Amino acid sequence: MKTFVPILQFVLISFLVGYISMLLQRDAMMEWYPTLEKSSLTPPGMVFSIVWSVLYLLMGISAGLVWSTRTVYSWALILMFILQLALNLLWTFCFFYMKSPMLGFVVLVVLFMLVVLYVAGCYTQHKWSAIINIPYLLWLLFAGYLNWYVVMNN
Repeated sequence: MKTFVPILQFVLISFLVGYISMLLQRDAMMEWYPTLEKSSLTPPGMVFSIVWSVLYLLMGISAGLVWSTRTVYSWALILMFILQLALNLLWTFCFFYMKSPMLGFVVLVVLFMLVVLYVAGCYTQHKWSAIINIPYLLWLLFAGYLNWYVVMNN
């Protein structure tokens, strides 16, 4: 129970950010995004929903595991977790709401670097909290490619 409650709390926080992102991008997803030239590797919209749901779940579990370790570094890692959630939201705001793929790409690069630091820090505190973020890092690399493709072709 000592670990379950923090995990649940951080999962809920992660999904809240996902929900806010969905609200921010809703109009652009219907009107603007379909008009863009996208990579042939761009998955259908439903894939994004499924992948992000899994990633938010894993991110929340990771943060909950880190919080449960209660070390001197836990606070720093949780701060990085909150910052990367904020950058996730900022990316959605820049890319979809502001309709600025280039600004979105810049945010995505910073987000990727922050998540790398978070994962490295997690590895020293709770190995599994780092390992379950590897899909997130891989997805961010793929998202970076997709974002850059849009920048270069629109």
